[in-house]
Order: sequence, then structure tokens, then C-alpha cells
Amino acid sequence: MTLLADSGSTTTSWTCLESDAVMTTQGLNPHFSTDDQIRAALQAVVATLGRPDSLFFYGAGCGLPGQQRRLADLFAPFCPQVHVEGDLLGACRSLLGNRAGYAAILGTGSNCCFYDGRRVARQAVSTGFILGDHGSANHVGRLLLQDYLTGRMPHDLASAFRDTFPLTTAEWLDRVYHQPQANRFLASLAPFATAHCDSDYCDSLLNQSLDAWLHHQLLPILDPSLGGNLGFVGSFAAAVSDRLRRLAACVGLTVSTIAADPLPSLRRYHQQS
Repeated sequence: MTLLADSGSTTTSWTCLESDAVMTTQGLNPHFSTDDQIRAALQAVVATLGRPDSLFFYGAGCGLPGQQRRLADLFAPFCPQVHVEGDLLGACRSLLGNRAGYAAILGTGSNCCFYDGRRVARQAVSTGFILGDHGSANHVGRLLLQDYLTGRMPHDLASAFRDTFPLTTAEWLDRVYHQPQANRFLASLAPFATAHCDSDYCDSLLNQSLDAWLHHQLLPILDPSLGGNLGFVGSFAAAVSDRLRRLAACVGLTVSTIAADPLPSLRRYHQQS
């Protein structure tokens, strides 16, 4: 049996290439997840889906060789053949298969690259959830919280925000600076912005975040001679799909696909490989 996994910072989706069985565990980003959490997740998968002969794992935080080796070592007792790759390559294979084009992730975090049909040929500089992740749910959550805590959010929306998230300033700061998985926590605030996108404030904030993604991630790697197709994966990308299409058109790109879940197409890629 061949097991396939796509892991963001919030959730990991698992499936078998030989069946339609799918299950979900917590996200397994090696920058945030402990060894015990990673082992426990795979133990749960093996108990439900069975012990695999091979595993293809695409994950957030898995772009560097050191993190790939760490996960491969943790997975090795459960599976004789383990392949660990970054989630960006998974997004490319899901969106583009063997075709060249631009691929982007907008979920809890964000990233962007040009894919030559075989490998990630040009990649935006990723600076993580504190300094980067522009255009992601985490980034939108940060912007919302900054404005809420400093009194820049309009009064009516601040009241609604307080009702939705009834935390004191001290509790907010504790969740961000002292509790684990701050990136997930901040990303959980983003649906407030999409739910109130008809307000001038949230409309502007969403556009601000996506414009920052454009300038920090896409434009630095954009080369018009390489073609004009762009695809997105991620739950947040799906939530702001119309805005992404308008943004891409401004720089002469055509959005080919916006998929909340990359796993179905990634599964087809491996079945056909």
C-alpha cells in the first residue's frame, strides 16, 4: 500500500493510492510539532488505514533537508520507503502535474514559486509566520488583531470581534507570545474578515494582505517570458478566490486553478507517475 499525505500547519490529510480512504490528523509542521506528536499522528493513520509499504509526505516546513531527514527518521519505523518533500512541490504537482507554471499556497501560511514541470525552479523567500506569510490566513489574523488591540478597528466591527473572540488584552498576548501554535491561532481569526468582507474595513484589509503577497512573493520571481498561468491551493485561497483572480489579472497572469484541497489532484499525479 502506498500512503500519500499533504500537511499544512493546521491539518494533515492522508489517503491511499489504492483506495478512496481519506483521514485527517493535526498539522505536522516540523518547526512546531514535537517528535511525539508526529509519531502519534502516524500511529493513528496506520491503525485506521493500515501499514504502508511506501509513504509520500508533502509538508509545510519540510523544504529544508534537515527537516526532511527528521521526518523521514520518525516515519521509518512505520514504513520501509519514505519520501518527504516540501508542501510547495506538492502544490506544484497537484496544480500543474508535469506542466510549467506558477503555483502558490495560501492557507495558514503562504508561499509561491515557478515550477518548470519537474522541480521548483524559482521560489519566493519564505520568512515564516512572524516576518512573512503575506496573504495567508495567519497574516490576515495578525492584521485584524493589531488593529483591534490598538483601537484602529471600526467600533461596530470591534464590538462584533469582541463578541466572537471574548478575550482580554492579556489573554490575547498570552495566546500569541506564550502558547504553542500561534500561527494556527492567528489564522483562526481570518474567517472574521471574510465574513465581514462587505464592510469597507475588512474589504481593505483583505486587499492589503493579498497586495502584500503580490509584492513580497509573486513579483520578485515573476518573469513574463516563462508563461502566464498561476494556480493556488489552500483553504484561504478558496475563500478569497475572486480577489485572487482580479489580482492576477493586474500583472497579466491567468488563474488556472484554485483548490482548497490539493490532495485529490496530487493523488492522481502519483497514480499516473
